[in-house]
Amino acid sequence: MKNRLYYVLFLLYAIVVAFVLYVNGVFTGEEASLVNLAINIGFLIVIGILFLISAVSFGRLNRITDELEGMSEQWMKEYKEAGGKNLWQAYQDRKDVFENEDLRVAFNKFRMRVKSLRRRGAAGTCDLEEYINENLLDRAGMHFFNSGMSGTLTGLGILGTFLGLSMGLGAFSGDDIFTISDNVGPLLSGMKVAFHTSVYGIFFSLVFNFIYRSIMSDAYEKLENFLNVFHQTAQPPAATEDENTAAMVVYQAGTANALKKILELMQGGAAEQTAGVERIVGQFTEQIQEALGTDFQRLGNILKAAGEAQMVSARNAKELIDTVANLAEVSRNVQETLAQVTRRQEEFAGELKSQRERLENACNEITGEISSQLYAFDQMRSLYEE
Repeated sequence: MKNRLYYVLFLLYAIVVAFVLYVNGVFTGEEASLVNLAINIGFLIVIGILFLISAVSFGRLNRITDELEGMSEQWMKEYKEAGGKNLWQAYQDRKDVFENEDLRVAFNKFRMRVKSLRRRGAAGTCDLEEYINENLLDRAGMHFFNSGMSGTLTGLGILGTFLGLSMGLGAFSGDDIFTISDNVGPLLSGMKVAFHTSVYGIFFSLVFNFIYRSIMSDAYEKLENFLNVFHQTAQPPAATEDENTAAMVVYQAGTANALKKILELMQGGAAEQTAGVERIVGQFTEQIQEALGTDFQRLGNILKAAGEAQMVSARNAKELIDTVANLAEVSRNVQETLAQVTRRQEEFAGELKSQRERLENACNEITGEISSQLYAFDQMRSLYEE
């Protein structure tokens, strides 16, 4: 019964819709605010669409789990009637074991894999859980969508809260107690929208999260039971050593036979192709000789002259390359010489700089000495005048 819990969502949805309409005075004919009613109806429509999408995925998931449960019961019944005999022989060639498309495709892939392993003589066998597993149920139940529904509903409630508060505060104005009291109504109306959307957004989030987890838990339990029953009743038996050896011998013999035929075809085809090419070349040569006659000798002379011209061009190119190499060597020597001149100029500039500094110091010292002598002379003249 857990897989039908999502019907409760629509029952609660209808109750919430009726409650919102009643609070907004639709049933009593005393609509408080058409804007509030429109916002609530808009939010409820969005939530209803999300619930419909989830219901479609839950219905698809239920069809898969119901078929898994039914097949488990059928295999257990046939297993008991067969006296505990493995049922794989009866199902290894059946392509219509399941009615559901996803299960049928997965089971047929499993059958083909088992047959391929048997033909190649591989040891062991594959497991049905590689094809019919929790990932298949998650895809059918739209896990990528439903896992985020709880947060989406909570987000819608918070969005309605801010929208209602924004409406109320936008309509609230006044500078004194009289004008403020007149605007309390729009503020409370906006807060009503905020309160209602928050309440049913969080309420639906909690309910949906509980229902979704219950449905997926029930689906995983049915899958686990189905796989246990399959392992018990219809798991392909592992091939014995003799069967593996025989299958390997047959596989190798078939491969060798196929390679032998291919080799024979290639040998025969190669011989025929060689003979055909020889005939074509002979006929082509005869026709060319008849058509051109002595022109072949002229063509040979032309090709010989072209070869000699190419040799001359090659010698000229070699000489040109040697000349370029010599120029490169000369250029390298010039660059080294310029580098040495540059270093010497830098050294000379350094020496000039040091000499200038020494001259400046000497001038400064001479200037200081002359200044001190002039000062002494001035003092002596002053004493003499006195």
